[in-house]
Amino acid sequence: MLLGNFLKGEYNRVLGNGDWGLEKSFSIPNPQFYNPESMANRSRKLKPKASKLNQPRAGAMKRVAKKSQKKLKRGRWLSSILAMSTTGCAYAILLSSASLIMAFAWISVLFIFNPDEVSWLNKILPAWAQIPLGKHERPQTLKQIQLDLSKKNQIFGETLPLHEDVKTSFLLPVFQQRANCLSDCEELVELRVYERSEELEFKSQSESYYYLATQLPITGPDEFFVISSLLDGTSEPQDISIPLPLTEVQRFEGKTPSSGVWFDLRGKRQQGAGVIRYGYVVYYNPERTNLLQMLSWTSPNGQLPKWQQVTGDATKELVVDQTVGLEPHLQVYQVKPLKLFLKPIQLEAISLKSSTFKDSGYQNALLIARSGLWTPAFEWLKFVKKQRKGVLPEAAQAQMDLIRLHSQLTKIQAQKNWASPSQEVLADLIDGRWEKALQVFEASPHNAQEIATLLKADEKRLWNRTVAALQVNPNRQEVQAWFALILAVQRGEEHADSWLKAQPKITKDNLAYIQGLLARLNGKGTSQISSTHPSQIVGTVQPITQVTNTEWLQPNSPADLKLTDNQVWYQVEVSAFNDGKSWLNFPFENFNPPKTDAAKFFWKTLGITSDPEIQIVVWLPNGEQKITIAAIKAVQLRGKVLRLLAAGPKIPDNQNNVLQPKPLALTNAALEWVQPSPITLRELHQQNPQGVKVMLSSLWQSLQQSGEVPGGAIPSFEQMQEKLGDWPVQVIDLTNNAQPEIILTISPEAIVSLNQPTPKVPRKNTEQRRDRTIIFSDGNKIIYTDFTGNYLQRLSAIAKLSGVQSLALLVENAHNYSLRRWSEKNQRFE
Repeated sequence: MLLGNFLKGEYNRVLGNGDWGLEKSFSIPNPQFYNPESMANRSRKLKPKASKLNQPRAGAMKRVAKKSQKKLKRGRWLSSILAMSTTGCAYAILLSSASLIMAFAWISVLFIFNPDEVSWLNKILPAWAQIPLGKHERPQTLKQIQLDLSKKNQIFGETLPLHEDVKTSFLLPVFQQRANCLSDCEELVELRVYERSEELEFKSQSESYYYLATQLPITGPDEFFVISSLLDGTSEPQDISIPLPLTEVQRFEGKTPSSGVWFDLRGKRQQGAGVIRYGYVVYYNPERTNLLQMLSWTSPNGQLPKWQQVTGDATKELVVDQTVGLEPHLQVYQVKPLKLFLKPIQLEAISLKSSTFKDSGYQNALLIARSGLWTPAFEWLKFVKKQRKGVLPEAAQAQMDLIRLHSQLTKIQAQKNWASPSQEVLADLIDGRWEKALQVFEASPHNAQEIATLLKADEKRLWNRTVAALQVNPNRQEVQAWFALILAVQRGEEHADSWLKAQPKITKDNLAYIQGLLARLNGKGTSQISSTHPSQIVGTVQPITQVTNTEWLQPNSPADLKLTDNQVWYQVEVSAFNDGKSWLNFPFENFNPPKTDAAKFFWKTLGITSDPEIQIVVWLPNGEQKITIAAIKAVQLRGKVLRLLAAGPKIPDNQNNVLQPKPLALTNAALEWVQPSPITLRELHQQNPQGVKVMLSSLWQSLQQSGEVPGGAIPSFEQMQEKLGDWPVQVIDLTNNAQPEIILTISPEAIVSLNQPTPKVPRKNTEQRRDRTIIFSDGNKIIYTDFTGNYLQRLSAIAKLSGVQSLALLVENAHNYSLRRWSEKNQRFE
């Protein structure tokens, strides 16, 4: 009713308001248009009315028309409102659905390609529905990383920067404690790269959070590979592979090739008196975020790899020094591209094995370079390059630069002043100075004898050089001479003479000259003496002024024993020697030479035939060590004492100072010095706390028994550690039971620091004492001590003897030196 009145009012207002100007144009359609029943009857023919009485009046019709129009108006308005509402809702629902679909699609794309971008959803998702991050783990702080490693019994190493800002990313070395180890016990087991998280969730924290970007497990190189540079090339790899530990990680500083970062992973191994270093070169590729192990290296002389400008290219090369003695050996690696996604570069060694450069002169230069004749090869290459107007192919130029690098080393060696003729000749021959080496050989009979020993002991290095030189120039007289000399001492003069006469272009003069050189080899009868082992002799030495010929045995005719200029006589009292089968020690009770040819027997048994040189070592008052080379000239056996007569340059007198070691004589092959790296007692306690407690107690008791510290109650461990904690110790296996012994060397000053100056314990005069040594077994028992009534006994060194598995102690006694080895039967050094 209200709605009808409202519509009616609206209708009258519209029609009655002339201002709208719609009186004529505004009309309401016939209601029949909207009436289905009327629509259905529109085609019917209208019938005339029977009577006017039956027709409604005009006023009534008007009212009816008005009512119909009002009803029609109301229906149209409601339909319009309903239609508009339905359409609006449909559009809203459609737009909302489309937006949700697009949002979910975008989240799905991010989840697939970069899950970190939707990590914020983890705040509203339950634990079982958490989204895994792209790094496969949540970022951690440095403390959290360190805690995780400690739970795995691993050690957090020193971080190394990958960029200028170490907080952005860094390399983390991960170490692990080695079992049954007392020194250098932290072994590298893994490298990790961490990158700082840039998500808002972690960036807003007070501490930096880091993702583990990549990691590389590390196992040390095989032992056979490490020592391979010291072998002769004929040794076979061992069946059991023993990896050696890597203990350090360093970044190559300075300008290095490529856009990444280079690291050196290294370790070291004691080998005789020297140290072998070995390791890996690792490259971090920032474009692929990965670590690549590029190279395994070893250096028998303890040198570390370095980036160096070798070739003419602006890019540096990696140089690994594998020089052994006077024999230079440098490995040079160039950075070369690779068509691999994860490994775009490689380290490629410059090789002399082949060359695509087709030039006969160049090929001959490579041939002699491969044999070790670096300087002649380099001079030849300079001539070839000059012929080609200073231009060589890139690979050929790299080979020439490698040869130049070796030539620089051999030239320096050949220009030195050497103490012995054999060393001088060796340096000359390695550098290809054939004529100069012959001059040294011809200078004196002594030189010829000594050089013959050198040639006899040669293991192909000089032989290969002469063979290569004869291949490129078979008619060169000096090379022919050295080839014949080597052939004579190693295979006999008959072989040398036959070879010389078979040379097609040798002249009579050259043949006579070389045959004259062969006659100088140790005299005419020397070639009849043979020995199958080098001399291995240890003893004490003193200079003497008077020599009686009849008291000494010589291998050749008993000619007068004479000295050359600037030489003196040395008498060596032998403490021990190797007869080629085993070591014999003073006194030599069962040493019975034959009555005939006794000199030749000694020469063969002592190995003097193959190696007549002996080193004379003297210590000066300031502790400096002086060494000279003498030549063994004669032998003497009286009772149980074996003596040698040697001639050599004069060295400073020892002056019989009790604080200085006695002069020592030993041949080159006798001993290999062993020098373990020292650590402090405090560091040893961290590794073996219980063992150090027992050891310190035994040590204090020993010092009390020797009168070095007052008797009475033993101080507490804390008191002893405070006084002794910084004392150096060495750890090494001396008893051949795979368990290390502990060597403690104590200075006089250290003993004095233990004592408080009291009337009962007077201070010792430290100026009259030397360092003394105590050795503890793996069971912390004393198995050797210098703290005895004999103050002149002193451990001089630890050495490895040829053919003996266990190590030996070189002990200085009141009158001589002795070699002591561990007796498993008697449980002591004998």
